[in-house]
Amino acid sequence: MKRFLFCILLVLSALKGYGAKTCLSVFQINIWNDAAMVPGGFDGLADEIARLRPDIVLLCEIRNNGSSFITRMQQALQERKANYENGLSEGNVGILSKYAMERDSLRGLDPATDGAALKVRIRVGGTETVVYSAHLDYTHYACYLPRGYDGVSWEKLGAPVTDAESIEKMNDESLRDEAIGRIIADAEHEKGHFLILGGDFNEPSRSDWDERTRHLRDHRGATVNWICSALLDEAGFKDSYRTRYPDPITHPGFTYGIDNPDVSLDKLDWVPEADGRDRIDFIYYRPVSGVKLKDAMVVGPTGYIVRGRRIEERTRDKIVAPSGKWPSDHNGVLAVFTLR
Repeated sequence: MKRFLFCILLVLSALKGYGAKTCLSVFQINIWNDAAMVPGGFDGLADEIARLRPDIVLLCEIRNNGSSFITRMQQALQERKANYENGLSEGNVGILSKYAMERDSLRGLDPATDGAALKVRIRVGGTETVVYSAHLDYTHYACYLPRGYDGVSWEKLGAPVTDAESIEKMNDESLRDEAIGRIIADAEHEKGHFLILGGDFNEPSRSDWDERTRHLRDHRGATVNWICSALLDEAGFKDSYRTRYPDPITHPGFTYGIDNPDVSLDKLDWVPEADGRDRIDFIYYRPVSGVKLKDAMVVGPTGYIVRGRRIEERTRDKIVAPSGKWPSDHNGVLAVFTLR
């Protein structure tokens, strides 16, 4: 009888563990040239990571000026009692993780032409998680055309370009869609695994340039099917911030065109006579059974730059303001998932 009761207790204990959930937090940020463009930016970045304590950190615009950025950041975080023993970089992207991770090959991606991307495998509890950190081609920045600026030279145009065909044509001349296409093709080999893709796409989302926003933020009537978001939507990926906050009017979630009070305007604003704010930094995920998006938020300053002026605009965005120096000209994105 005692043995029977003991077996029952073991089964109940196992069932209790089976239903347990693990939170996985992911933080993505363009660090603006090794976090060296803002005085005190490197320490500011370390302070923010140590404060947020995300499980995974996705970094882009790593230049490795002088020494390995990842190694330097790991040391700085250790000094702040934040343990990120696992770190990898490739090209100008990198990943820090509290969990052990393994580098994996990204099939068919050419860093010389397709932008930078790093793929790793991380096991979180019983969930096999595949993580991509990416930084896509910055040229042919076509969202500047309706604002009256060229997307290649950044020079002011004689008149804004507002027809979608011309905007999408310039956008397609970038290498962003090729890079996203190759990541999606690689992801087809990862059936059943939870996938996370984060980075600076240098391109807005089509969900932010639709009929609802066509007369806002100097879109000047344009509705644009931005190709990277279109490809990812069609491949079953979810945009974490737009999934959590579907309305681009109340929750624009801007990550570029933001104000960094420690940097002069001429280094932050490329369209001084327009409103160039956009959401170009993302954390996408491909859902699997047992994984749910719990929350998503913007991390960074709450001010923006519009028509050459620093402004504060009230939105309903969930923004985590920095506690000290902000290291970048981009805001970051933080997504939290629950894994069963």
